[in-house]
Amino acid sequence: MVLAAWLVAMFFAANIGASGTAASMGAAYGAGAVRRKWVALFLVSVFAFLGATTGGGRVVSTISNGIVPSRLVTVEITLIVLAAACVTLFVSNVVGVPLSTSEVTVGAVVGAGLAVGHVHVARLAFIVSMWLVVPFLSMTLAFLLGLAVRKIEPSLGSLSRPAVLALQAALLASGCYEAFSAGMHNVANAVGPLVAAHVLTVHAGLYWGALFVAIGAFALGGRVLDTNAKRITSLSVLQGIVVSVTSASLVLAAALGGIPVPQVQATTLAIFGVGQSHMGLDVWRQNIVRTILKTWLVSPLVAMLASYLVIEAAAFGSYVPLLVSIGSVVVAYLYWSMRPRTAWRAERAPQWRSVSSAGERQGLDGRDIF
Repeated sequence: MVLAAWLVAMFFAANIGASGTAASMGAAYGAGAVRRKWVALFLVSVFAFLGATTGGGRVVSTISNGIVPSRLVTVEITLIVLAAACVTLFVSNVVGVPLSTSEVTVGAVVGAGLAVGHVHVARLAFIVSMWLVVPFLSMTLAFLLGLAVRKIEPSLGSLSRPAVLALQAALLASGCYEAFSAGMHNVANAVGPLVAAHVLTVHAGLYWGALFVAIGAFALGGRVLDTNAKRITSLSVLQGIVVSVTSASLVLAAALGGIPVPQVQATTLAIFGVGQSHMGLDVWRQNIVRTILKTWLVSPLVAMLASYLVIEAAAFGSYVPLLVSIGSVVVAYLYWSMRPRTAWRAERAPQWRSVSSAGERQGLDGRDIF
């Protein structure tokens, strides 16, 4: 059972690396600041590993003991929590809806806590409130910085080659910074339950989790990097820097405080903030807004119900109600998520033509941002 829990956790860590962590370099790769995919993935792997091993301990402590007392967490419960988070992440990937691993991990941990009869309600309420505050703060800061960028970009069209290279280097650095922040924050989602069950120490958990996040990013993150690069290429170099630095700084600050927050939503709403600085309130009329809000609501609830139902079924020895309940949850989740799938994929395709140099966009009509 211990080996199964460890394997599931490392598989989860590799998938975390291949999804949100690999996407950290999307803006830099899409804008040509780094031209070889393997170099971009290697940089993501290195900086995610460094972020996890140097500053991920506080988030691990929150996941392992800050929501449910670790004395109540067994290896079996750990396996159920990790499996519930993995399955929820897998279903969301299948239907094409972006998902925060922090949300599903916290949801699965809460479900386990409800099953064993103890949840730190005050701490949980604070974490959930941060799920709202951090992404919208990211959007607000990106909006203000986007207004400033909009004013100075017209003067950048005649920059010299060294100046353009300097801007691209700054974008590359911001991508490394975002990968560092992602590593510091996301590794805890995979190893926190193992630490709670005393399968691994915090120190060992960080290094094992960081290793598999790095492996997942380098070996499996190419497709996600391509997708994210194509979606974010519609941003200029300066806008890419704004998005990366804004979201990464807020997520890093949350990680230092031990707060698991949704990095996917922080980055997405930073893009929304830049978009609003160009489009105004029209950005909120897009279907992608409903997709993000639904994802915030449904994903942690599905993970919570899955872990709760499995633990309850194991306690009472009856799996028939469990299968019926989980089937109903999955069907409802698929119905909830499939509907915006087409709109999400259509809206994440680039609508601006590629950036030929810093501050110079060809065919910009001032309205399409995603």
